[in-house]
Amino acid sequence: MLRVVLPKGSLEKATFELFEAADLAVVRSSSVDYRASIDDPRVHEVRILRPQEIPVYVAEGLFDVGITGRDWVEETSSDVVSLGELRYSKATSNPVKVVVAVAGDSPYESVADLPNGVRVTSEYPEMTRRFFAERGVEADVRLSYGASEAKIPDIADCVVDITETGRALKAAGLRVIDTILTSFTEVVANPKSYEDPDRRRAMEQLMILLNGALDARGKVLLKLNVPANLCDAVVGILPAAKSPTVNQLANGDFAVETVVAKSEINRLIPALSEAGATDLIELPISKIVP
Repeated sequence: MLRVVLPKGSLEKATFELFEAADLAVVRSSSVDYRASIDDPRVHEVRILRPQEIPVYVAEGLFDVGITGRDWVEETSSDVVSLGELRYSKATSNPVKVVVAVAGDSPYESVADLPNGVRVTSEYPEMTRRFFAERGVEADVRLSYGASEAKIPDIADCVVDITETGRALKAAGLRVIDTILTSFTEVVANPKSYEDPDRRRAMEQLMILLNGALDARGKVLLKLNVPANLCDAVVGILPAAKSPTVNQLANGDFAVETVVAKSEINRLIPALSEAGATDLIELPISKIVP
């Protein structure tokens, strides 16, 4: 039913891992094959292309659904429908930021300080031109094909580039003076495909699976038993994000289960045991769907 296009490059591995966790495993003959398949009746075709191109192809109707970054949707000004963000990136669950950076010893503190004619290098020339024009700065924007930070200060005066952790910019001796855009990975749809009820339903179902897999990351299911007279004390130790499920057993004791962060479990289990909990079981979670 759906023609799906997935990102090749820095987002490729993380995207495939997410689809695997969502039980939508992407299968292809080799790591360099641009055609793939997903064994699901809602997915008719899968292609793997550069994220820079994906918003344009989805807008043109070559694909029904694509995964790309908000940065490339904005750069290409593509007419697509957003199905929602997927909170992951190539290395972390943090977004990437499109930033303006200058040399560390530059006197400029903000984009407004930059002089007319400032030389700017970027992989996002259209977004950069719009950003500088909106701030009244006449910039000489030049397309960069990578290694933009290496062009400061000899070839360009500042750079518009993406950063996830900021380490690469700092290592190059650059300093961020403004942020143009915060960009998560995003699922976008062709507007006409989205208007079709069957296709829209298929898109929404895929989003339930993908978001469910993301929500389950870093979480486990904790189950335990506790005597009736200690139940309040034990439940009081559990994280308060969501109320635990508490059921009374035939012998009068209580069975408790709740979802907790995996990072907390090594401190939580001993504390619960000391408070009187027994039969503690930690179970992995594949998906959490509200």
